[in-house]
Amino acid sequence: MPQESHDHNFKNVFLDFPRESLELFYPQALELYGELLEISFVRQEPRKHRLSDPALALDMPVLFRFERGAVLLWLVEFQEDKDKFSIYRLLRYATDLMEAHPDAVVVPTVLFTDRRAWRKDVPRLLESRLGATTFLHFEYVHLKLFALHAKDYYNVNNPVAKILMPKMQYPPSERLEVLRHAYLGLYQLASRMLFEKYTDFIDIYAQIQPEEQQTICADIMEHEETAMLTQYIKNLGRDEGRVEGRVEGRVEGRVEGRQAIIQRQLTKRFGQDILDLHFQERLRKATPEQLDLWAEKLLDAKSVDEVFKDN
Repeated sequence: MPQESHDHNFKNVFLDFPRESLELFYPQALELYGELLEISFVRQEPRKHRLSDPALALDMPVLFRFERGAVLLWLVEFQEDKDKFSIYRLLRYATDLMEAHPDAVVVPTVLFTDRRAWRKDVPRLLESRLGATTFLHFEYVHLKLFALHAKDYYNVNNPVAKILMPKMQYPPSERLEVLRHAYLGLYQLASRMLFEKYTDFIDIYAQIQPEEQQTICADIMEHEETAMLTQYIKNLGRDEGRVEGRVEGRVEGRVEGRQAIIQRQLTKRFGQDILDLHFQERLRKATPEQLDLWAEKLLDAKSVDEVFKDN
């Protein structure tokens, strides 16, 4: 299923915070299976039933292993345009994953990210039955961000909740309060690198204006307990007089952050000191688009060469 470019941003949230995403959107898994021991990302192209079939590029299957030995395969699809969603394609992909991972409980989940009210819902259930016999019953976890109220997540200590607040529901009068909670909560719950990365997400999806940045910064400065965040925001160019140039001033820092994340993932995946000088130089000179591509390839690459191989 072709994805809109912005859906990649949502995918990155789940890649960076897989446990926190599961805790937020499917806490039943931890309640049923106990402590989470291992997380891995499954990259499997759905099988084509005919050679002429288009490729399905559904989103992230995440494999969780728990202390009680249970395995949960969480299939998450991100959908901005609900009219492009197909429950039939989701069923096909879910059954392919069930066949490939017979020991896992497959939980198909769709996160609808459109921040608008719906006049008509999407199909939530497929069922085929005759008399007392049910031949098919399929449903999925249906999540719509705009159906969630941002205020309900002010005191939820989960970085994913803070990142996604701009796509939740809130009255215009509470907009600045929502943004303040999003910035502050993310600062308290995430590493500095991920904080910087996902303030971009908040800015983009909230469509924050320079004057709003100034107001939020001034509000944060009034609270002594958030003084460190205020200073950090200033260092990112968010204080008065520098807000309008914040995007240009932060590009280099964002790229360096992505470079560090990819290098750490490569080291974890393929072993210590795996990057020679050639690859390190390519990382250092990479554009944001190249870094995004390599981050995608990292999920199913068998070697470092595959990650950096040009298409």
